[in-house]
Amino acid sequence: MPRDHRPATSVRVLLAEDPGTRHGALALLLRMEPGIEVVAQVAAGQSVVETALTHRPDVALLDLGSAGPSGPNGLDTAAALRDQVPDCRVLILTTAGGPDWLRRAMAAGAAGFLVKDGSVRELASAIRRVLAGETVIDPALAAVVAADTAATTVSPPPLTAHGSAPGLPSCVPLEQCRPEEVLPEER
Repeated sequence: MPRDHRPATSVRVLLAEDPGTRHGALALLLRMEPGIEVVAQVAAGQSVVETALTHRPDVALLDLGSAGPSGPNGLDTAAALRDQVPDCRVLILTTAGGPDWLRRAMAAGAAGFLVKDGSVRELASAIRRVLAGETVIDPALAAVVAADTAATTVSPPPLTAHGSAPGLPSCVPLEQCRPEEVLPEER
């Protein structure tokens, strides 16, 4: 068997790169990964969905900022792929991203969100993981989102003797009530 033999069931990948990047470099590197087949490359924008409909990729790698002169960005494209090519999993690539971008990407149907500075091996692993049904998020960004979520979590107001919100005239915090003041059904 030849050394470069790839399994017959390669992961089919569509790559939509930002026109400002070295076009083709990522595709070349991905093709060197076992089990990855780049079936199509597009610069960005409106042709991504049409290309996906033609080539039926398993995973689409979309640049978050990619857009043609008047075309959709990566989030718009992710949503269009979710609706028109539902079997294609979307992995968003970005140079920088924050919690808001991550939330918007997930809402648009992305299965993953990665910063571009990772290795090709990590990207290939992420491609396989999203194809297996996992959600893949850049670890540094996931930590920021977790911290942001913990900081903004608001605890519910304390219950009162009558189950009402504090501040209503007939209610007092439950811990300040004497047992005889609590209604029998609430004991």
